[in-house]
Amino acid sequence: MQDPRIEKLADVLLNYCIKLKNKQLLCIAGSPLATPLIKELYKRALLIGAYPYTRIMVEGIEEIYFKYASDEQLRFISPLRKFEMQKIDSLVSIISTYNTKSLTGVNPRKQALAQKTNAPLTKIFMDRSAKEELLWVGCMYPTFASAQDAGMSLTDYENFVFSACKLGSKNPVAEWQKVSEYNARLIKYISKKKKIRIVADETDLTYNVAGRKWINCDGAANFPDGEIFTAPIENSAEGCIRFTYPAVFGGREVEDVRLEFRNGKAVKARASKGEDFMNAMLDTDKGSRYLGEVAIGTNYDIKDFSKNTLFDEKIGGTIHMALGAAYPETGGKNRSGLHWDMVCDLRQGGEIYGDGELFYRNGKFLK
Repeated sequence: MQDPRIEKLADVLLNYCIKLKNKQLLCIAGSPLATPLIKELYKRALLIGAYPYTRIMVEGIEEIYFKYASDEQLRFISPLRKFEMQKIDSLVSIISTYNTKSLTGVNPRKQALAQKTNAPLTKIFMDRSAKEELLWVGCMYPTFASAQDAGMSLTDYENFVFSACKLGSKNPVAEWQKVSEYNARLIKYISKKKKIRIVADETDLTYNVAGRKWINCDGAANFPDGEIFTAPIENSAEGCIRFTYPAVFGGREVEDVRLEFRNGKAVKARASKGEDFMNAMLDTDKGSRYLGEVAIGTNYDIKDFSKNTLFDEKIGGTIHMALGAAYPETGGKNRSGLHWDMVCDLRQGGEIYGDGELFYRNGKFLK
């Protein structure tokens, strides 16, 4: 018997997150592990009158690609993938991993080259998303691999995921509308601030957000969601930051990340584990050492680090920053093939100031 929460999840993804409409072209992407959700989405999309199709990822394909592809092949942009990015109306991308460590042995130079190659596709995606020509949502389907990363049984992890998505309530959409209203109040306050300062353990970082737009993340693009974000002025970041949790990217974990910024650029990047990989990725292109996103997590239903950025960056009481590409809807101008989110916990003594005024302490807004 299928978990009824999967039916709720499919309903929210299509009708709340991407607001799928009649005759829209929908891509549903995921691995075979997510088959129950994929089938439910496909059925409901047909009933709406949309044109759904699936892109199923075979386990091990990425590893084979990075192991055997030549530099020429790594620089190749598939015209089919480009056409897809230009034409689809909606995308549901399902994280449903067999092995979260499958790319651990991949040469980081090859990963960096692939990221650089994909920069034009990333730009098409972000530009169309900003214009709302392409509505998308990323979500999680619980798997054994992700449960193991989080240190949970599969049953406990399913409960963790579905609870963060508010699927236990009678009306999940109403709950996400409350999130939207709460975030809107925060944005009304923080939008008046120009200079933001983050203070925490081995962290004292300032950046300017004057003229930039704060975005209300209320479940429309990521699910679960719960954050407000913007893009800083590209050359404004000054100071240092130590990220509390391992920074996970491309199947690798980089621990105890410490960055130092001057004139907006991460001029020093250190880590106790994975430092060479981190610096290889930060050298992807001209924009990869600049901040494309700064954000505050507002989902207080997510309390624990699970080694999955979709959840970890939303933890209520944390901030996160992404090195690389900015989302155009914020007014951010940084362009890169990289977009790497890193999370810093502020629940134990952390503070945020806006134009010199303390408005956030120990993971909570004071206003």
